[in-house]
Amino acid sequence: MNRLTKLALVCLALAIPAGGVIATVPAGATTPNIVGLAASDPEFSTLVTLVKKAGLVEALSGETKLTVFAPTNKAFAKVPKALLHKLATHKKLLVKVLEYHVVEGEVLAAEVVKLHSARTLEGAKVKIHVRHGHVFINNAKIIKANIHASNGVIHVINKVLLPPGA
Repeated sequence: MNRLTKLALVCLALAIPAGGVIATVPAGATTPNIVGLAASDPEFSTLVTLVKKAGLVEALSGETKLTVFAPTNKAFAKVPKALLHKLATHKKLLVKVLEYHVVEGEVLAAEVVKLHSARTLEGAKVKIHVRHGHVFINNAKIIKANIHASNGVIHVINKVLLPPGA
C-alpha cells in the first residue's frame, strides 16, 4: 500500500462532518438496514424521501449486501431546482439517479481507495480517485466512511452523483 493510499485511509477513518452524520447504534441493539440507518438521521431526509418516492425502500432494505454513496441534504441543496423537480416528477429518472449511488457488495473504505472505478446498480461506472488525501467518487468527496448497516455500508458524500445522460 503506497503512502497516498495510507493517508487516504486515515482521512476516511477520521472524516467526521460538522453536525455529525448518522448516530451510532447503542451497544446490544441490532444494526438497522441501510434505509433504516439513513432514516434515523435528519441529514438524509431528502435522500430517504426520494428513495421512498422511487419505490426503492425494499431493494435497499433486503439482505443483499450493498454499498451506498449517500448524499446529505446539503448535497441535494446544491442540485439545481429544475433538476430536483424533474427527479421528483419522473420516477424512471429518479430511480436511475438513485441506483447510480449504489454498488453491489459491501465495499469498505480500505477497498474503495484501491479501486479506479466501480459499476453501479444503474449500470454505469463511477470513477474513484484519491486527491490531496481525500477520496472522490466522480467529483463528490467522501466525508464519512464505513457506516455499517445490517445489509452493507454507507459512505457519506458531499454531492449528488448524476449518471451519464441524466
